[in-house]
Amino acid sequence: MEWIEWLFSREFRQFILDNNLFFPLLFLARVVGITAIEIWRPARPVAYRKVFPYDLTVFLVYQFVVFPVANQINEWVYLRPHLPDAILTLPLVLRVACYLVVADLGHYWIHRLMHHKALWRIHKWHHSPTYMYWLAGVRTTIPQQVLVNLPYIFAYSFLDLPPWWMYLAIGAFNSFQNDWMHVNVTWRSNWLEWFVVTPRYHHIHHSDSPLHYKANLAALFTVWDRLFRTYVDPDSITEPLTFGIGEEVPLVRLAVGV
Repeated sequence: MEWIEWLFSREFRQFILDNNLFFPLLFLARVVGITAIEIWRPARPVAYRKVFPYDLTVFLVYQFVVFPVANQINEWVYLRPHLPDAILTLPLVLRVACYLVVADLGHYWIHRLMHHKALWRIHKWHHSPTYMYWLAGVRTTIPQQVLVNLPYIFAYSFLDLPPWWMYLAIGAFNSFQNDWMHVNVTWRSNWLEWFVVTPRYHHIHHSDSPLHYKANLAALFTVWDRLFRTYVDPDSITEPLTFGIGEEVPLVRLAVGV
């Protein structure tokens, strides 16, 4: 059929790019695909009809307010080093690997700092949900987003004039990474946790137990938790996890981070 051929054509791809439809369509695919997987293999019950409208609103606020404002602030406050040609001439796959490692290490330490008393308020909203599913991790204050952006801006120097599609690839990867960490699915592949964060690994971090407030802080590579002694083995958790911050805080204060 002609319309199917058009969907896989170069003209359709160009139409998507010209009209900035890549990320809206990606979000729609996430809503349908990831929710279907959660319903198929849920780790815990989630009242989607109750929580999804609120979280969708939060996502839109993030997309059109928090992220753009944070990016504007980062235009004034950032550090991007000039790397030697010996690094910039490496194959792209190696520079992407360097980008991921450096950015993730920086993210670990930014995240760890936000769990100290002085910065906890700007991160508290992220931990406020008493449920866990893929869209629950979208809560982010502007100060938090500014700080989290910093290691990624720093590490972007490894890419140095990347292909035109790299921005889309990084945006898609970051979206799925955040979805993956918070997704509400049953997970049993323990071996993967030697390398990357899994849902059950990160859910411990969202636990409302004081024992877990500074546990499993890594965003992508679990080596940082093991190396810096913030690792909690998911197999050691014997009681069902519950989530939230254990206190009532006005929504405006949570969203602003004060």
